[in-house]
Amino acid sequence: MSEKIIMRTGEALVAGGPPGTAAEPEVIIGELDGPFGTAFANLLGDQVKGHSRVLAIMNTDIMVRPATLMVSKVTVNNSRYTNILMGTVQGAIANGVLDAVRCGDIPKDKANDLGIIVSVWLNPMVAEQDDLDHQILFDIHRKATAEAIRKAMHHEPSIDWLLENQDKITHKYFQMGLEGKI
Repeated sequence: MSEKIIMRTGEALVAGGPPGTAAEPEVIIGELDGPFGTAFANLLGDQVKGHSRVLAIMNTDIMVRPATLMVSKVTVNNSRYTNILMGTVQGAIANGVLDAVRCGDIPKDKANDLGIIVSVWLNPMVAEQDDLDHQILFDIHRKATAEAIRKAMHHEPSIDWLLENQDKITHKYFQMGLEGKI
């Protein structure tokens, strides 16, 4: 069996599609038989209006492994947004998790021992788009989920890379503020 995975964290940004389709998941991965498992169970059992926590599923009645809990970063307050988040994006996240297992980022022998919490950002504008391309939205969220898991499991970016590049990186919105755009 693989080494014990106490807790790993990661994030990814995948953009490039039509407006509103970018994905920026943040993930926490850990063993279910310790503090992470307690946090996982508490999140699932302590539902909050507008920020429902649901298991990532392939389709109704087919939960993905490792068990994956989706937590919305945006307040969910309309049925179309809910259906997109709990449909297209939920399925994409489930597939991204399986992609991470398939490529070896998550050890297959740990699929029943680990849990994943995915903090999901879905732009609210998707609920107003009559021509929303669900396939593009699905593909972007699937790729972002797998990438966030890969980064978490491989401790990326490394502290050495961060220290080396610290002065070369400016937060996008800080730069926009400096330029008077926000």
